[in-house]
Amino acid sequence: MSAVAKAPADIAAAVIDPSAYAEWDSLLDKFDVLRRDMPVALIENGDLHDPFWLVTGYDDVMRISKDNATFLNNPRGVLFGFREGEEMIKTITGGSPHLVNSLVALDAPKHPKYRRLTQEWFMPQNLKQLEAEIGLLAKATVDRLVESGTEADFVPLVSAPYPLHVVMQILGVPEEDEQRMLFLTQQMFGGQDEDLSKTGVPNMTVEQTTQLVVGAVADFEAYFARLTQEKRANPTDDVASVIANAKVDDEYLSDRDMAGYYIIVASAGHDTTSASTAGAMMALAQDPEQFQRLKANRDLLPGIVEEAIRWTSPVQHFMRTAAKDVEVGGVIVKEGDWLMINYVAANHDARIFENPRKFNAARSPNRHLAFGAGAHQCLGLHMARMEMKILFNELLDRIETVELAGEPKRAKSSFVGGLKTLPLRYTLSK
Repeated sequence: MSAVAKAPADIAAAVIDPSAYAEWDSLLDKFDVLRRDMPVALIENGDLHDPFWLVTGYDDVMRISKDNATFLNNPRGVLFGFREGEEMIKTITGGSPHLVNSLVALDAPKHPKYRRLTQEWFMPQNLKQLEAEIGLLAKATVDRLVESGTEADFVPLVSAPYPLHVVMQILGVPEEDEQRMLFLTQQMFGGQDEDLSKTGVPNMTVEQTTQLVVGAVADFEAYFARLTQEKRANPTDDVASVIANAKVDDEYLSDRDMAGYYIIVASAGHDTTSASTAGAMMALAQDPEQFQRLKANRDLLPGIVEEAIRWTSPVQHFMRTAAKDVEVGGVIVKEGDWLMINYVAANHDARIFENPRKFNAARSPNRHLAFGAGAHQCLGLHMARMEMKILFNELLDRIETVELAGEPKRAKSSFVGGLKTLPLRYTLSK
């Protein structure tokens, strides 16, 4: 790897530190420095992890996201990992750097074949048929908020259970198993946070965190192995039946590939929408005028949703591997080099987004990168937008005013992040 544009030690440590992502403004300050001084910066931290190039500029992240021939997902980890944890994963998987062999870990020609299996399920014309059912789920969710009084933590009461329930209905997971799915998702994505992991242990070692995530994945795999048997014996009209009975090149998916497919739908399908939903509600609670404008004019809802997704950037990074020598941001990246495309940094690039830290529902255009771009763009982006619009329509009908009732807290996580608490005080509409 070319030893140029090396990031300062404090920044190199922060971009891989889960706790740094809980200190949002401080992290954004560091990204601003990098984007100005070295938009493609070498990140080294001794022997803790392999060196990699951190890419913070919007244009560079967009280019890498779209060029799947030059920047590969599969050869190395698609998520940042410490060497100790990576070695543990390779031991478990028999040499693969991917603990979960999901869509995000695949390259062409395998990736497009697998993506096509469920793509139709998540297209607008199919989702349109689910609007009424999702509307009922949104109403039941807001009922709980209303019944709780005039103060509540929005995350566990609304923004976490609502998208979870939606995606489990689509997937075909029974309602009684939803809390288990939430628990495992939080251990897998939030294993670095003592509250989300339910361990109560801050600053766990790499070994402890990896063991926690490995255990969650194993539990997911065992659950979906049983679901596969059920859906092959008695297929129903849901995504789990599609995955269980799908064939690629005339063969069923391997157990590992099938488990990866289930896990990405079951986990990423709700955790990211939860983060964006909570982010939007926090922004509205901090800006009463914007909340009232939205109540009066629901045509503003798409802008609120889109800005919330940019502003929160729930998927905070992915890693890519260079397939050949290539120039990125004035730096020569060598074949085999590892790169981090950081969506938080790209979505706060002031050259693209004026005053990026301000939540601006009227922002236009808003070509954010929170869903990625190109062949690996988020499969569930249409569903996420629809879910949020339906929920906020219901909330706006039932809530008259809203404000913060305490300090919101963000998750300690370098991969999928967002608010873990959002205390609100609100009045109900007459």
